[in-house]
Amino acid sequence: MTRNIKVESLIQTPLEKQEIELVERKGIGHPDSISDGLAEAVSRALSQEYLERCGAVLHHNTDETQIVAGRSYPEFGGGEVVSPIYILLVGRATKEFEGAHIPTDTTAIGAARSYLDETILNLDVDRDVILDCKLGEGSSDLRDVFHRKIPGANDTSFGVGFAPFSETEEVVYNTERELMAMRTKIPAIGEDTKVMGLRDGDLITLVVACAMVGRHIDDQDHYISITEQVRDHIEDMAHGCTDREVKVLVNTADDLANNSVFLTVTGTSAEMGDDGSVGRGNRCNGLITPNRPMSMEATSGKNPINHVGKIYNLLSSRIASEAAETVDGIEEIYIRILSEIGKPIDHPLVADAKIISADGANINGIRGEVEAIIDRSLENITDITRLVAEGKLATF
Repeated sequence: MTRNIKVESLIQTPLEKQEIELVERKGIGHPDSISDGLAEAVSRALSQEYLERCGAVLHHNTDETQIVAGRSYPEFGGGEVVSPIYILLVGRATKEFEGAHIPTDTTAIGAARSYLDETILNLDVDRDVILDCKLGEGSSDLRDVFHRKIPGANDTSFGVGFAPFSETEEVVYNTERELMAMRTKIPAIGEDTKVMGLRDGDLITLVVACAMVGRHIDDQDHYISITEQVRDHIEDMAHGCTDREVKVLVNTADDLANNSVFLTVTGTSAEMGDDGSVGRGNRCNGLITPNRPMSMEATSGKNPINHVGKIYNLLSSRIASEAAETVDGIEEIYIRILSEIGKPIDHPLVADAKIISADGANINGIRGEVEAIIDRSLENITDITRLVAEGKLATF
């Protein structure tokens, strides 16, 4: 059966040549990102449990994880959490297969604890967190589509991807990753970060919010010294990504005169007032990009077998990246893939590519190469399932 693949020219100003560009990334310790990370960790653990016990990944979705913030009293040199963070792992999972019971809830709780231990370094999971699990059973109608060689789409939904990243997108993404790498030398840096990038012409301004961990900071002067180190380091890193002027602002909400700074006990604001939900943060490419088309689907926690809200977003991004890297003449490419509920996921209702071609490039020549990449990617769409189950594809 022939796939419905469309490739067309896109007539618009390339992003790098637009006057204003906005980009955001929420760090791994932001409450929304913690929700994403937990949802995906639980899904991955369930997938592995199903494979070991049943030989196949069974129906599940864990993309409704919620975080209710606790209460804390941070201090230089210490501080304490006085009301724990409440985390609700919620969704659907297959709990019985051919007469065998599957420990879905205990698997989920174990995966969540491990993820928090590995991710939020100053969080005492046993003391400062209440983990609750409420996984219901999935719809029998939707479970049936798992038994096909090529699963049927569980929904009518679309995924979106684009490539390449702009300089501002690269800088914003790398800023958060660089902050996490700095923790080995500066343990006061917490995981709850948010990087907002504005490019106004050729000036990139980065507004960085970075939670600091009180137990590793002596006093306000020490705090100021650390924020200055962070600012200088990010500026140096950014200049390796762009020749544009870069201005870095760190923790601009601090009120030093009144001793009010972004200080935490654990490294995340989930300890003191910030709730979190799956899907409210980064898209599956790790960014929030209002200058680009985006899907509102929450990628994390959805099953990797037939949930097109996950599969098509991941696949669209991979297709876009491959095309931008291998096909000459592409300045920007945008991929959209739309499913039809119940129909095989390798034959979407449409797979659409929109291309801004470089000056002098022949769109007709580009079209055939891009169509081939899309067709081959859809032919091998079950690779997404394997890569997700193995933890080799990021979802936020």
